[in-house]
This record gives sequence, structure tokens and C-alpha cells, in this order.
Amino acid sequence: MQQIINFVLRNKTFLMFMLLFGLSIALTIQNHDYHRSKFLNSANFISGSLFETKFSITQYFGLKKDNELLIEENKNLRSQLLNQTQTEVISTSDSVNISGNYVIYSAQVYKNSYASNNNYLTINKGSKDGISQDFGVFTSKGIIGIIDATTNGYSRVQSILNIKSRINAQIKNSSHIGSLRWNAKSAQIVQMVDVSKFAPVKNGDTIITGGQSTIFPKGILIGVINKINLDPGGDTYSIDVELFNDMTNIGHVYVVENKDSKEIKSLEIDNE
Repeated sequence: MQQIINFVLRNKTFLMFMLLFGLSIALTIQNHDYHRSKFLNSANFISGSLFETKFSITQYFGLKKDNELLIEENKNLRSQLLNQTQTEVISTSDSVNISGNYVIYSAQVYKNSYASNNNYLTINKGSKDGISQDFGVFTSKGIIGIIDATTNGYSRVQSILNIKSRINAQIKNSSHIGSLRWNAKSAQIVQMVDVSKFAPVKNGDTIITGGQSTIFPKGILIGVINKINLDPGGDTYSIDVELFNDMTNIGHVYVVENKDSKEIKSLEIDNE
């Protein structure tokens, strides 16, 4: 308290000047319309700027929640599309038709590898969330891989950039199918092998999932034909497919469950 009193005594002249200066400004603004309007305009500008800044900051910190809501909404929409009795469009970038008895889960990538021969991703959903082995994983742009192991809260995804990966694929504009593999040369290019030489193929054609497995429904995007090679035997093509997904930059993913997979697999076992 004594320090405050000493400060006032030391600066009494300056403080008196500031008090009188403020009083004169207040009287000027109060008694002159021009000065009052200028003051109000300046005050409104400053307060408006402050409110705009506050709003922008609030919006920024609310983005995470908004993104979560959008992901949940997209998950529900994709689930509805997959389960339509009539085929519907699933993607705006290159529309394809799919239908079936599927459940969609959303998840976020916790870890992603793409530089080795056997690449995997880790996602933040596990068995407690309903995720199991052999569920398919994809994004709005195309397939990512297949769940190969789960814990209570996490799952490991065998990436399509894995030399052990085998995924049924199809040329979109025909019924010709093949097997999607990876030769470990490029993170952007995978190979579709065992494609009949009678298949009408050309560079730029879209490749989708073939639906002849219990993992992915028919019609999930994969990529476009980049190069066509006739195999040495002359009966099949090996096709380079440029992926729609940038596999080095994966954030949110969808996990798809085929509710009929156990029933289908039981028939396949009986036929062996």
C-alpha cells in the first residue's frame, strides 16, 4: 500500500495531467456531435474486431468436434448406401455401384507405414468397438487394406502396400476380374494380375473391388489403369493400377463388416 502511495506522490503531476486530459476529451465528445460520432464509430470498429477475433478463435477450436460429427454422418450415409436394395452411387470422384448387407465403422489412423515390403496401419478402434479380423478398410477415395489383428482398443490393418496382400478386383466397365497384389516398388502403384487377355482394357480405366470375397462389397474404388503388360504365357494381363488414395497420407478411414461372412464361409468350407 505504501508503494502505491509513493508512486502517486512521485507522479502526481503526470497523473493530474492524464486526468484532466481524459476529462477534456470526454467533455469534447459529449458536447460536439462530430467528435461523438467519430468516437462511436471507432468504438464500434474496435468492438466488432474483437468479437470477430473471438468468433474465429471459437470456430477454430470447434473444428475437431465438427469433423467428428461429419465423420459420423458420413459413416451413417455410407452404411445406408451399402445396404440399399437397389445399387447407389458411393463416390463423387468416380461413381460406382454397390449394395449388400454391411455395417460401417469410422476410425482414425494411429500409425501408418508405407516404406517396407510388409506395411501395416494401426487404427484407434478394436474388438470393444465391434471390429474383427478380415474386416475391410477404405476411405472415400478407395481401399486401404484388411484388418488382420485386433486388441481391445486398436486394430492392425494389413495395407494394400504389403507383398502378402491379396484382394479381389474388377475392371469397372466389364465383369473381368483379377487379383490385386503389390510388387513393393511404388507406394502409388499396385498390380492387378491374372486378368483375361480377352478383357477390354485400356489406360485410364477404373479398377474397383470385385465383390467375390466376404471382405469388401463390390464397387469400392481402387484406382485407374496405368500400364498394361501381357504375361509371358500370352493368356493373361498384368496391369499396373495407380491408386486413388495417397497411401502416405491417411487420416480417417471406414471399416466395413459383411454381416453374412460367416454364413458364406460355412458354405465354402462345406464345398472343400
